[in-house]
Amino acid sequence: LDNIKGKGVRKIKYKGKEIDFTPPFKRVTFLKALKDALEKEGIKVREDELLENENLLHEICEKLKDKYKNLAKHKSWNKAKLLKELFENLVEPTLINPTFVIDFPKELSPLAKVHRKDNRLVERFELFIGGKEIANAYSELNDPLDQKERFLEQLKAKQSGEDEVVEYDEDFIRALEYGMPPTAGEGIGIDRLVMLLTDNDSIREVILFPQLKPKKEEVEEKIEGKGDK
Repeated sequence: LDNIKGKGVRKIKYKGKEIDFTPPFKRVTFLKALKDALEKEGIKVREDELLENENLLHEICEKLKDKYKNLAKHKSWNKAKLLKELFENLVEPTLINPTFVIDFPKELSPLAKVHRKDNRLVERFELFIGGKEIANAYSELNDPLDQKERFLEQLKAKQSGEDEVVEYDEDFIRALEYGMPPTAGEGIGIDRLVMLLTDNDSIREVILFPQLKPKKEEVEEKIEGKGDK
């Protein structure tokens, strides 16, 4: 950041908010962040309750659905979806300065290795800046039996109506059976990072080749009077 914005500059403005990149970046567990956010809403819970009590998650969504409109659909959600939606609605918008969220629930991470200290969690972190996810990383699950079980759980979730699932992949399981060494990986949203540094709301403003409409579609829109608006 020093090289991009000028020597000694560690702060930028994004959507009118100041973001401070001065290290060290904050670290917080997924459950602690959600627990703290719920306390600000007047809801006191323990971290283990968030992991183990699905009915409680439904009750929380019911209490908050008037303030956070997308939570109104909670009755059809499983535990993974409940945790994901509560986190995205209550926690993510508050993560303005760079923050590492660590130790995700197992249900949210079907490809990540189980946490060495708590088998209800996985070894995964995400970096948030400006209320957006910028990076996602985890220790890769390399146990074929565990991976097969996770895929089957994802399949059950899909059959119950969940749309954001990892598809069952028999070839991947077979590859794991041949053996994969301990591995970790990270994906960084470079376009999102550039949006932050340039104070842009639209990803189309920062990517090299934004998706263009087919010529035929453009012509049809102009004929119908919808183009160039």
